[in-house]
Formats: sequence, C-alpha cells, structure tokens
Amino acid sequence: MNRALILAGLLGAGLAADAGAEAAGFLYGTVETTSGNRYEGRLRWGTEEAFWDDHFNASKEGRPATGELPRGYRGRQRRIEVFGLEIAGPWDRAWAARQLIVRFGDLAEVAPRGNGAEILLRSGQRLEVRGGSNDIGARITVWDGSVGKSELEWKRIRSIRFAAAPADLDPGEHRLKARVRTRAGEFAGYLQWDLEEALASDVLDAESDDGDVEIEMGRIRSIVRASRRSSTVVLADGRSLELSGTNDVDASNRGIVVEDERFGRIELSWDEFERADLELAPRSGRGYEEYPKLGPIVARVVARDGRVREGRIAFDLDETERWEMLDGGQDGIRYSIPFADLGEIRRDGADHCRVTLRNGRKLRLGGSTDVGEFNAGIAFLDRKGDDAYLPWDEVESIELR
Repeated sequence: MNRALILAGLLGAGLAADAGAEAAGFLYGTVETTSGNRYEGRLRWGTEEAFWDDHFNASKEGRPATGELPRGYRGRQRRIEVFGLEIAGPWDRAWAARQLIVRFGDLAEVAPRGNGAEILLRSGQRLEVRGGSNDIGARITVWDGSVGKSELEWKRIRSIRFAAAPADLDPGEHRLKARVRTRAGEFAGYLQWDLEEALASDVLDAESDDGDVEIEMGRIRSIVRASRRSSTVVLADGRSLELSGTNDVDASNRGIVVEDERFGRIELSWDEFERADLELAPRSGRGYEEYPKLGPIVARVVARDGRVREGRIAFDLDETERWEMLDGGQDGIRYSIPFADLGEIRRDGADHCRVTLRNGRKLRLGGSTDVGEFNAGIAFLDRKGDDAYLPWDEVESIELR
C-alpha cells in the first residue's frame, strides 16, 4: 500500500502525524566504501538504530587508568598498578572487555577495522573498539538521494562520517512515541520496541488464532501485556487481536526502550511492562547540531574521611569523558545516563548510589558495576602517588562539574 495512504488512514483513525515529517533526529551521513564509492543520506544501523539519541555499543581496546587487569577475576583480592601506584581490590569480569556506550549524536566518524572499528568523537578523541554488540559488523543502510536505498556490508565500508540532515530532507518515515506503563510507574517518550522497532513502517510480527500476522507499528494504538506468553494489540481502527509466539509479544522480548525527557534512555523487561499506548511523533528528536562537543569528566570528590580532591577523573578507572554513561537500575528499570547530565553521585551502602541529575531528578541506582561494590574506584588524572587513586569503599560523594 502507498505510504501516503497508510498515513492518511492513521490520521483518520485518530493517530497524530505530520504531512511531512522533519528529519533532524534521523541518522545522516556519508558512507565511503573500499571500492571508493560514496553514498550520502539517511542511515540505519542494522535493523535497529536510526536516530542520534540511539546508542552505539562496543568494547574498549584501551583502559585509561590502568594496565592490563587479570581476566575472570571476581570477588578476590588482586594487586594491580594505577599510575605506578600498586593497589588491591575486588575486580570483576567486566575488566576483560570494558563496555563502550555512546550516543550516535556524540560521534563524528566510524571507520570499520575488521572485527572492530576506530571511532572519532565530536570532541576530537579517537578510540579503538571491537565487538561487544551487533553494532560492530552491522549492515548499514543508506537512502542516497541519487542512488536510492543501498545496504552496505561492514567489510566493504571504509568510513562513515556523520552530519546534520539537510533541513529540506523528507525521510519518508515517522518516529514512534509511547506512554509506557510499568510496575514502577509511567514513562513517556520516543519508543524502541524489542530493541528494534522504532519507525511507523517497522513490523510487529506474531501469531494469531488465524495464522501469522505482520503489522506495521504505525497501525498500532496500544500493546497490553496479557501474560508471559501473549499480548493484546489494539489497532488504530479499534480492532483488538490476541497475539503470541514471538519476541514482539511475549517474555522473550529483548527490551523496551523509552527516551524519557526526565531521565534520558530507560530500558525495561517484559516482567516490568504492563501497557504501551503508541502514537506517531510530530518531531524525530534532537538534531545532530544540538549535541555539544563533550570534554573530560571533572569532579569534586569527597572521601569518607572528609578529604577533598578535585580535577579530571577516571570513574570506575574507566569512564573519563562526559559523553560516557553511568549505568544502573531502580525498580526493574535500567537507566543509562551520560555523565554530562549528572550533578552528583553519592554512595548509599555497598550496592547502591543516590544520583542527582542536573535537572534535579533523583534516582537510587543499583545492579551495576558503576554503582555497586565492584566499582574499581576513582583515579585522579592530574595527580601522582597516593593522591592519584581513591578506592570505591572510601568514596562519600562525587560532584560533577
């Protein structure tokens, strides 16, 4: 069916949609291949990421504050070296492959290198990264104004350089928004369903009593969790379907992501999910030019004995830049918060931290290395000797500058 007719049908059924969706929030750039060809246009990373606030995931090759740490180490004492200072502490398996999470809006370029890549941040920082997610090795789709749609294999790509979408670009797509009700409360914002479906044209596939169905997400008004094995899906025309049999409608769902303006990106599992009410977003999100060039993490750190140290830090001996993420959970909801959006981190027992965002919102987070007992501590990048490191169990609070 013609997309214009589809959108007209949705409007007639009461869903909000613009006649022409704006393109600012969509990924856009130039892809150069190993054969020397160039393709410029709207981008999609695999079948998932399509917007600047989506996350690029990989593993870091280097570690900013230490040398190589022993692999497979958890819950035992082991001596390592930080800036020439020998220390001991509990180190978890995460040190075998430190995770990198960065919003696409903070990236300037991705250059594939075999099973890894070299990435260039908008700040000018370069990093070598490797696997850790399906973002490395993904097929990149480009909607080039002259060529049309091209799907490019990772091994054939030399570089992907990001840029703001032209103001007059018509993406031919609408982004999804939703109000999502969970056991912990309600969240509202841009939606990514099953870590994949984010556009009106993306398809929810499932099984009904009458056979297999494939429904464009833009035709759906609501999805209600009926059980661990099924959902009730209400369409824009009012019809209701009981669906099962796939990860789009049962407990094998890989995750439901909402970009809530209060907290940023949150993710919840099927067990926490209750209901999602969908609509077509009138805007596609923050444009590329709205992402500033973010520099190093600078903080005022107060130790439990009252000592205060200030300056550039490596949080958890790993995160050094304001575009990097603090991860943690509360009431079954997973939060990924850029350090640029954090005001204060205050330890609250062995396994939790109380986090204050710059907008004043407060969270008590646990369930991750960043906020729990396996945090590797704070390295002070401008100091030497004993002043260069503070173990996590001696940290009282961290005030981000």
